[in-house]
Amino acid sequence: MTLPLSRIAVLTGGLAVAALSLSACGAATSQSATTPDGKKANTATSATDFGGMDALVAAAKKEGTLHAMALPRDWANYGALIDGFTEKYGIKIEVENPDGSSQDEINAVTSRKGQDRAPDVLDLGSSFALSGAQQGLFASYKVASYDDIPAAQKDPQARWYNDYGGYVSIGCDAKRVKHCPSTFKDLLKPEYKGQVALNGNPTKSGSAFGGVYAAALANGGSLDDVQPGLDFFAELKKNGNYTPVESTPATVEKGETPISIDWDYLNAGYADEFKSKGVDWKVSVPSDGRYAQYYSQAITKDAPHPAAARLWQEYLYSVEGQNIWLKGYARPALMPAMEKAGTLDKDAAAKLPEVSGTVTFPTEAQQNKAKGVIAQGWGKAVSG
Repeated sequence: MTLPLSRIAVLTGGLAVAALSLSACGAATSQSATTPDGKKANTATSATDFGGMDALVAAAKKEGTLHAMALPRDWANYGALIDGFTEKYGIKIEVENPDGSSQDEINAVTSRKGQDRAPDVLDLGSSFALSGAQQGLFASYKVASYDDIPAAQKDPQARWYNDYGGYVSIGCDAKRVKHCPSTFKDLLKPEYKGQVALNGNPTKSGSAFGGVYAAALANGGSLDDVQPGLDFFAELKKNGNYTPVESTPATVEKGETPISIDWDYLNAGYADEFKSKGVDWKVSVPSDGRYAQYYSQAITKDAPHPAAARLWQEYLYSVEGQNIWLKGYARPALMPAMEKAGTLDKDAAAKLPEVSGTVTFPTEAQQNKAKGVIAQGWGKAVSG
C-alpha cells in the first residue's frame, strides 16, 4: 500500500507509558464494574454496549485509577493528554517505567495477569500490537470513532488500532555538531565519531526498530529485506560513529547523544523543549531512508480497571485527544477524517516537519520477518 506522505504517515509501531509507583501485588478487584442492569465493563465492546458514555464515565470514575506503562510526558505530547484526561474525569493515571519499551509492556501483561498492578492500556509498536493480538492479550473494543480509522490501521476485531505516527528522522545538536547530517549516508562520515544514537534497542523498541528499517531502505534493502539496515549499523559501530547510549531528552540535553535517529515528532518536540536551555536541535527526515510508522493502542484483556481503560481510549480518539497528539508534532490516525470534517487543528498541522514523496508501509508478514532478522542479528551487529 502506497500513500502520500503529506496525508497519512505510518503503519503500526511501539511505545508505552510512565511513572508513579503502582500498588502491591494482589488479585485484580475492579473487573466486576457493572451498570445497574448488570452490564460488565470488562466485556463491553463499545460504550453503547455498556449503556452509553454516561454509564462508562460513571463506572470509570468509580474505579478512579488507570494503570499505564512507558508513556513519557514529553513523548508525542502525552503529558498534556494525561493531564487533560485527569482534569476532565478526575481519574488518576499511574504511569510505570516511563522510558520502557513495547516489550516491557507485553512482559507486564503476561507476568501480572490477574493482578491489580497489571497495565490497563498499552501504547505499542506495530509488530508488538500484532503479536499481542495473536497471543490473545487484548480486549475487543470499538471507540465511537472506530469507523473513521482507516481500515489498514486497525484490527478487524478491534483489538488494536493505530493512534499516532511519524517518520524516522535525524536530530542534531547544531551547537555541538559543526555540520548536521541529513541522510543516512552522511552518518558514516568520520566527523561523527561516537555521536550517532538510537532511541532504544530495536529488538524491544518500536522507534529503534523503525530506525533500522529506514537504514535498510537507505542502503539497498526493502520492506522484505532489513539486513542492509543491520549491516549499516555494524559499519557505524566499526568506524566508531555509533554510540550504545540510548537517546532520551536527558542525554540530548547533556550532549551525550548529539545525533539521534528517532521519530520526527520526538525530535521536533526536543527542538521546542530545549530552546530555552541553549540546545539548537535541528531535525531532518532523510531522503535516502524514508520510513513512517504508527503506534497502536490496545486494552489489556484482563485490565484491573476496565471502565477507565475504555474511557481512556474514547478520550484519545476524540477530536480533543487527536488534536493534542497533533500539537505534539505527531500525526493522529484520524487526521484525514478530521481534516474532512473541519475539526483538525490547522495551526498545529502546519507546524509538522515537512516531508515529500510517498511511503510504502510494511505488511504484517514483512514486519514479523524483519523482527526475526533483527532479533537474530542486532547483538552481533553492534557488539565488540
